[in-house]
Amino acid sequence: MNLCVLGSTGSIGLQTLDVVRSSGKIRITALAAGGNIEMIEKQIHEFHPSICCIYDEEKADTLRSRLRADGREVTEIVSGMEGLIACAVHPYVDTVMVSVVGMIGIRPTIAAIRAGKNIAQANKEPIVCAGHIIMPLAKEAGISFIPVDSEHSAIFQCLQGENDNTIDKIWLTASGGPFRGRTAEELKNVTVQDALRHPSWNMGAKITIDSSTLVNKGLEVIEAHYLFGVPADDIIVAVQPGSVVHSMVQFKDGAIKAQLGVPDMRVPIAYALHEKQRIAFEGKKVLGFEDLAEIRFMRPDTETFRGLKLGIEACRQEGSITTVYNAANEEAVAAFLAGKIGYTDITDGIEACMRAHQNISSPDLEEIFAAEQEAREFIRQRFHLS
Repeated sequence: MNLCVLGSTGSIGLQTLDVVRSSGKIRITALAAGGNIEMIEKQIHEFHPSICCIYDEEKADTLRSRLRADGREVTEIVSGMEGLIACAVHPYVDTVMVSVVGMIGIRPTIAAIRAGKNIAQANKEPIVCAGHIIMPLAKEAGISFIPVDSEHSAIFQCLQGENDNTIDKIWLTASGGPFRGRTAEELKNVTVQDALRHPSWNMGAKITIDSSTLVNKGLEVIEAHYLFGVPADDIIVAVQPGSVVHSMVQFKDGAIKAQLGVPDMRVPIAYALHEKQRIAFEGKKVLGFEDLAEIRFMRPDTETFRGLKLGIEACRQEGSITTVYNAANEEAVAAFLAGKIGYTDITDGIEACMRAHQNISSPDLEEIFAAEQEAREFIRQRFHLS
């Protein structure tokens, strides 16, 4: 397999490269990152890709100069959105791991599908905002489209071999984040450092904050809706502390299948990249009896953690409101991480933004990006952000 990794310096990208090192059957053909040229330069020296995108154009120029000075000019260096797309559609690429953060992944994902590339989708925003476009397009193209997000990979794994058996319910599990059990009043004093301490997973800052507000689970409800064609009201969010059960599928006969494992993103990554084959990889971890003995489920507190409630509401409505939910959250989380707004301002801002939006039932790409800009501007004005 010839692989393109979009987002190779992020958490999922780095774990993808770990899997590649253990596999021996995957060649890195294309890499893409935002601006971490120190890290991606090391990746180029290790994997020798044909093409590499640095989204920041100035940093791309810097990387070109470094490679030239080092006598390594074999890798083509590109930049910007055109560069991301060039990596995704490169003629030697078979599969694209989409692990960039945010809506920036929408256009490369669509371009890769149209070019006939198989997709390993770790970036949830393209599905959240443009699932009504991407999923029919993937089906029409006849490509392999495998989710890598832990919960959605679990659902996908549970559906293997089920053929035409009908899904009754999806049980989407959540760790509950670091603030499970706290009151709305207690959340008002949460600091950035508090919110970045996730009890189970080691993730990037933005996703960790989303997990603490349960907005991440709201995004995952929308993602599951589009990936598996299940209505919002048939997706049950269940808090499972410890993150042992990654998700479950309930069928019409009442049977439930679950996928269990340690919190290790390399498992869904390896499953997607090896075409649903289970391979051993270096440093794998397994569950012990003590892990299984402590499994319990709880209902999420959607009144305190309104981010989840708002996500379910957006999923029920469909349309451009899902983009508004996502983009308002992205803008608010960035402001929180920068110390410009409080923790509870995140969900307050999302709710106000959704209430102000006039929903478009089936938006095209231009309408999706217009809704994104509308939401971002709303958050900036509401909190007087520069």
